Amino acid sequence: MITIAPELLERTERLLATCRASRLTIVTAESCTGGLIAGVLTAVAGSSDVVDRGFVTYSNDAKAGMLGVPGEVLTAHGAVSEPVARAMANGALAHSAADLSIAVTGIAGPGGGSASKPVGLVHLAAAARDGRLIHERIVFDGDRATVRARTVALALDLLDQLAS
Repeated sequence: MITIAPELLERTERLLATCRASRLTIVTAESCTGGLIAGVLTAVAGSSDVVDRGFVTYSNDAKAGMLGVPGEVLTAHGAVSEPVARAMANGALAHSAADLSIAVTGIAGPGGGSASKPVGLVHLAAAARDGRLIHERIVFDGDRATVRARTVALALDLLDQLAS
């Protein structure tokens, strides 16, 4: 059983209520979080009227095949980049009936980092069907679990910005 911090559940409940009031639905496209955002959203009973679906696209092939991220974008910028996060967010909308999407791609660690893309680097993109898109680049300190948990919290914040 996974334990979700009470304050994170409260934030999730508020986001779902905001979406419900505005009749907005959400799709997730996750790489470094591996489905944790969808897991937190669906931990709240009754979330099925807001959560449309979730894509876990850990590999580049999955990003391309499931979300339509262009291979040339992946090759030119790498999976952990702003262009890929944006393409994931837009691809999630294109491959769902949702109104809002959240996409995350990053290096949760403990390995895999480099000088230009350190461990803890995460790109998030939240998109709305009306064309609005928010991108956030952040480098989190901490171990793998901390990077992933903090990414989930920031993802909820970005969705809340678009939903409000």
